[in-house]
Amino acid sequence: MMDLELNDLDHVAQLLLNARLRDEIEPYLDESVLMVDTAMLPTSVENDFLAAMLAWERAPITPVSQWFTPELKLVDCSQLSDEEVNTRLHDVVQRLFEKNIVLTCTGHLSDRQLYCLISRNILPSFEKQFLVPGNFLRWQCVDEVHDVDTWLMYYADESDRRAWECENCMLAPPRKSLPYPRTLPTG
Repeated sequence: MMDLELNDLDHVAQLLLNARLRDEIEPYLDESVLMVDTAMLPTSVENDFLAAMLAWERAPITPVSQWFTPELKLVDCSQLSDEEVNTRLHDVVQRLFEKNIVLTCTGHLSDRQLYCLISRNILPSFEKQFLVPGNFLRWQCVDEVHDVDTWLMYYADESDRRAWECENCMLAPPRKSLPYPRTLPTG
């Protein structure tokens, strides 16, 4: 009997939370919310989804460097030895991961190139500071459109390569091994 009452109380609490979340998210409703069939979800799972959507909508947009206290600024890589770049690169990658930022497709870049990319492209980039456990900002360090050869040589799977070849009526560049394979946090 007691278990039934606790389950009923939890269910009522979930329904009340659901009503509050639906009211709060209403000004932000668009097709992304409609893509999830909430009728098929338990109320607690729907509540998690609505809370994450609401957190996303309310998240501030700031430069990544300002997600840190104090602001994360990197020393110009031209002032560092290769060993210093390597040490600082590992430190900054870990700090980015602590803010739910994951770097992908980095193996074609030397440590110095990746360090510079972080300094020049990632840290000044305005992004939503959406810090919800399990949600990561994935920063792909190769542009599939503007650097298609690098993408095809190192990262595209066979299906992507065949599709590109069909679309472009030419052979994709030959596959190559990554010159700088590294293991980074993946989230």
